[in-house]
Amino acid sequence: MSPLRGTLYIVAAPSGAGKSSLVNAVLAREPGIALSISFTSRAPRPGERHAQHYHFVDKAEFQRMIAAGDFFEHALVHGDYKGTARQSVEPQLAAGKDVLLEIDWQGARQVREKMPEAISVFILPPSLDALQTRMRNRGQDTEEVIARRLAAAREEMSHHDEFDFVIVNEHFDAAAAELRSIFVAQRLRQADQARRHAALIAELLAGRR
Repeated sequence: MSPLRGTLYIVAAPSGAGKSSLVNAVLAREPGIALSISFTSRAPRPGERHAQHYHFVDKAEFQRMIAAGDFFEHALVHGDYKGTARQSVEPQLAAGKDVLLEIDWQGARQVREKMPEAISVFILPPSLDALQTRMRNRGQDTEEVIARRLAAAREEMSHHDEFDFVIVNEHFDAAAAELRSIFVAQRLRQADQARRHAALIAELLAGRR
C-alpha cells in the first residue's frame, strides 16, 4: 500500500503575534511534522542563521528563482521577498510526511489556490497594545519601523477570516495546546485512520453478521 499523502499545514500571523515561538514549541512535541524553511531576500537579523531560520539570498537570486518557477508560493513583504521552494514541500508530502509552512496571508492565499486541502491557522495577538509591546521588546527595530509594522499588522489581521482556524495567543501554553490539537485531530480523520489501521478494522469486523 502506498503511504498516506502528508498533510500541509499553514500557520500565519502578523509580526509580533508569537507565531514562531508557538510553532517551535508544538513541533518539539510533534516530530512527525517537518517545518519548511522559507527563502527570503532580507538580511539576517541578530541570531538568525542561514538554512535554520531562513535560506537567505539576495533579491537578484530570488527573482531568478521566481522566473525559474522554483517557488510553491512567494510574496513581497515589507519590501523584501519571502517564499517557499517547491522542493521543500512537494516531495515530503508525496512521501507521507506532514509539512508546516510559516508564511504570511499572501503566501497562504497562493498555497490554498494550489492546494485547497491544506489546513490553515491564523494567530492573533490578544490586543494591539500587546502586539506593540512584543515588537518593542525585540529591541531590533526603530519606532518608525514599529509604526510601519503595526499598520501592516492591521492589514494582515483583516485576512483572518480566510483561514480554517484562528487562535488568540494570550496565554502561551494554552495557545500552544490549541495549535497542537489541530494537528492531532487531523490525524484522526476517518479516511486516514481507515487506511492506517486497515488490518485492525478488518479483524474487528471479521465476525460481523
